[in-house]
Amino acid sequence: MAGKRRKLSNPLALAVMVLLSERPMHPYEIAQTLRQRGKEHSVKINFGSLYTVVQNLEKHGCVEVAEVQRKGNRPERTLYGLTDEGRVEMVDWMSDLLAVPAVEYPLFATAVSLMPVLPPDEVAVHLEDRLAKLEVQAAGIRGVLQTLHDRLPRLFLIETEYQLHMIEAETEWVRSFRKDLLDGSVGGQQEWESWHRTGELPQDWKDLEEQSPRD
Repeated sequence: MAGKRRKLSNPLALAVMVLLSERPMHPYEIAQTLRQRGKEHSVKINFGSLYTVVQNLEKHGCVEVAEVQRKGNRPERTLYGLTDEGRVEMVDWMSDLLAVPAVEYPLFATAVSLMPVLPPDEVAVHLEDRLAKLEVQAAGIRGVLQTLHDRLPRLFLIETEYQLHMIEAETEWVRSFRKDLLDGSVGGQQEWESWHRTGELPQDWKDLEEQSPRD
């Protein structure tokens, strides 16, 4: 169900359930598997809190102790498995994430929305720096994909492929906007420049604020 309020909202909990749907694992094995599969590039993983995530999943009935292993004098190893309730939650959560676009607040979008606080020429310089970094990132990912495409099915490279497309889309937008900025063709740019030159908020902007609906 779209918009469903979940007992757990940490995407790491979903990653844990997905791994446990394959087989019971010890939290340390979960961490190792996430590393081996490179999931830290798509899921914000705090390996120090992984045990807490597993405990919370157990508290909410999504995972349960599947086995306690004892080998000689070594400490006990508790393996956790996915419960039927956890499997339902995992499938529902995954379906929701794939089907329903979420309202997110990426940091770059925040910066873009607030960038008039800097003069246009400074913004252009910063965007030039960003372009250079984005192009390096894209080149690195293309190299990884080219190498791995010969060794792995596409299914296991989808998240990397998606990441590349998002970087390429951002690069295209940044390059286009920076060009408009340098051409002086961004709507409102003259007022923007005037504000930084005189320190006075443009009258047109004040008028827009007056026209904006208020609560």
